Amino acid sequence: MQQSLKGKVALVTGGSRGLGAATAQALADLGADVAITYVASAEKAQAVVEKLQNKGVRALAIQSDQADTAAAKPMISRVVEHFGKLDILVNNAAIAVQGKTVDDPMLDTVNLDRQWQVNVLGTVAATRAAAPVLTDGGRIVFIGSLFGTHVPFAGAADYAGSKAALIGYAKGVARDLGGRNITVNVVQPGVMPTDMAAEVLGDGVPEALLNLHPIRRIATLEEVAALVAFLVGPTGAYMTGSVVDVAGGLAI
Repeated sequence: MQQSLKGKVALVTGGSRGLGAATAQALADLGADVAITYVASAEKAQAVVEKLQNKGVRALAIQSDQADTAAAKPMISRVVEHFGKLDILVNNAAIAVQGKTVDDPMLDTVNLDRQWQVNVLGTVAATRAAAPVLTDGGRIVFIGSLFGTHVPFAGAADYAGSKAALIGYAKGVARDLGGRNITVNVVQPGVMPTDMAAEVLGDGVPEALLNLHPIRRIATLEEVAALVAFLVGPTGAYMTGSVVDVAGGLAI
């Protein structure tokens, strides 16, 4: 396999499971050294690190709660201290609180507020901390959601809003950092086989949701991770400020 990212250092937030883990592995397959963050699942994070190291790259797991914006600078500093630099930031860590409409008297506003804290303020803090140290020619990818631009069912207003906020922020960061040849893009997956999706949808994907997909299946984690790998690689060097759906046509 071509080692197009050999010599690069990447940080994937929320990399201990799901899309974060798949992305970390995709970048390692291309030769990148990879740091991942986790909140509580230390064993899962260490298992990912071992898989990455088995691919012949350096790897590191950092415990960091994205809900705590003050943790962003120490997290970035740890990466730079350990690897010597930072070339790629994948803002993947997020939570999903869905299922109740905004007029529901049982709306869980505490967790909805935490969702904004993690998905938006925590992501902004990580980006602010990384931007000054990111190498010229570096890459930032925000993992958004199709819900950032399309909301196919009710009960997801706050989640959709948090992902929509990332689009405007990413475009602004792309403008700010373009002079240093740092590209900034948003990847918007649809439904994926993650713990987050299972918490919302339960077991399996409802037939009604599959019927909204021209390609009648959900994405694989590897398909989404491959798009991230393209954007952070040399062939993605002229894409910036883009919002790319990888959702099987769900937005059509």
